This record gives sequence, C-alpha cells and structure tokens, in this order.
Amino acid sequence: MRHWQLRSPATPDEWQRYYQLRWQILRAPWQQPPGSERDELEAQAYHLMLLTPEGDIAAIGRLHQLEQGGAQVRYMAVATEYQGKGAGGRVLAALELQAVKWGCGYIRLNARDTALAFYQRNGYRQLGAAPQLYGIAHFVMQKQIRLDGSSEQHQQWCRQLNDTWQQTIPLSQYMQLTIASFDGNEIRCEAPLAPNINLHQTMFAGSIYALATLTGWGMLYLQLQALGLRGDQVLADASIKYLRPVAAQPQARCALQHCSGALEMLAEGRKAVQHIKVQVFSAGELAVEFTGRYAVLPAKAEAV
Repeated sequence: MRHWQLRSPATPDEWQRYYQLRWQILRAPWQQPPGSERDELEAQAYHLMLLTPEGDIAAIGRLHQLEQGGAQVRYMAVATEYQGKGAGGRVLAALELQAVKWGCGYIRLNARDTALAFYQRNGYRQLGAAPQLYGIAHFVMQKQIRLDGSSEQHQQWCRQLNDTWQQTIPLSQYMQLTIASFDGNEIRCEAPLAPNINLHQTMFAGSIYALATLTGWGMLYLQLQALGLRGDQVLADASIKYLRPVAAQPQARCALQHCSGALEMLAEGRKAVQHIKVQVFSAGELAVEFTGRYAVLPAKAEAV
C-alpha cells in the first residue's frame, strides 16, 4: 500500500463511487435502497477514501464531531477484494488523526458484532450494547485520543517524568534525553546526536532503541498520571524496524491513539498490559518504527 492515496473524494465521479461502495457493503446485503447509506450529517462530516494505484476505492470512512468534545466514526467499509489486507486500518488511523487535529478527546463508534475484534485490535473499548440495525447486533466502542487534565497538569507530569528518568534510569542522563513537547495526545522526546553517535556518524542503534523504549515508557507514565494510578512499568517484549539511518536531529514520537490496552485494572491490584507504537525521526523523516509490549505491575502497599 506504499503508493496508495488517502484523501477525500474530489470529483462527482469519486463521490458517486464513494457512496456506491458504502451502499454496496453496508446496505445492499440487507435489501436497503440506494440513498439509505446517507444521513443529514454528510455535508459537515469529514470523508476519506483509500485509492489503489489503479484508482480503485479500497476502503472508506467518515468522521463527524460530537457536542461533548469527541468525534464519531461512521460508515467504515472495505471493498470485498481488499478485506483483511490492512485497508480498513489505514482509513481508521487517518480518521483518528483528523479527530486529533480537531482537538477531540475521544472517538466513539457503533461496531457490528463481526467487527468487534478489528476495533479492539485498534485500541477501542466496548462500552455497551447499541441499538440493532437490520437485525444485526451493534456495540458502542470508544477510544481516548487525548489525556484528561489541563496543559499545566500535563507540563507538571512531564517534569515528574523527566525527574524519574534522571533519578532512576542513568542511561537517560548519558543520552541527554529530554521531552521536547507533550500536548495531551502526543509526546515527543529528543536526544542529541553527539553523545549517541557511532563510527558511521549516525545514531547508534542501541541509543535509538533506548530512545524509542523510553518514549513509550514515558507515554505509559503520563497515562497513569492522568488516571491517578501507580505501578511498576517494565518493557516485556518489543520489535524494531530500522528504515534508514538517523543522521540528524533524532526525535521519537508517540501518540495516544497508538497505545492499546486498558490500565484501569491496576486499581483492582491486577497487572495491566499495553502495546505502544513509537516512531523515531531523523530531521523530520521517519527512520525507525518500534512496537513495545509494556506491563504495569500493581504498586506494593507501603508498610505503615
């Protein structure tokens, strides 16, 4: 899918094919007439389609804002020949990014029972049953894309995170790791090239791994602060893909929508697990993709 395009329909023909695919996948199998695939929010919603190099529409989706500071995904559909190949995930990720740009705090959707696993893999949590549609069971699902708290609280948590790194992880000092920014959705961490350089005058692979690991660890820490939870964070497993050398201005980025796994069970004294994706950039170009499985062990009760 490297050369596929993600964009909104732009011509009358594209709009016609966009709605045709929506009707074909979501309405025609239940004998619903053309036109039933649209509603009153079409004009004010954000529409996306994934185009193949040949110009076929592989997948579509729509997003609109909610009054409560959230956004809702609707009409996700993947053409039959492209199902199970990652097309739906590409569209969903782009809709989530648009919700972040709007400043939304969460995304909500009603998922068919057959789509529950797909949305759960993408970090959505089931909240309860939704009204049935054409006799099909649906469930309300939600994903948080911005942490609760004010910008002042976010900055305070970042200072605490930096102090924790400095005091408990000596490697962070040698790397000169710093938090460049955190806006409630995405944390960006930096480490200068000079103390992390190798004989090729690029960033040492071990430093890249550490930068990605600590950035993911940091995002997990910030989530715990927002939830008022405590626990011992450890990296249980990870994979990393080096796409190109990191030759200048190393920066790791981790967004909340790339964190999958509930943490609330810590309040019940149970271990929590979260999968976190981190990207490392070289002078603004994507260079490394890291995925970590982090575990949070319940904090031990302090002796009185």
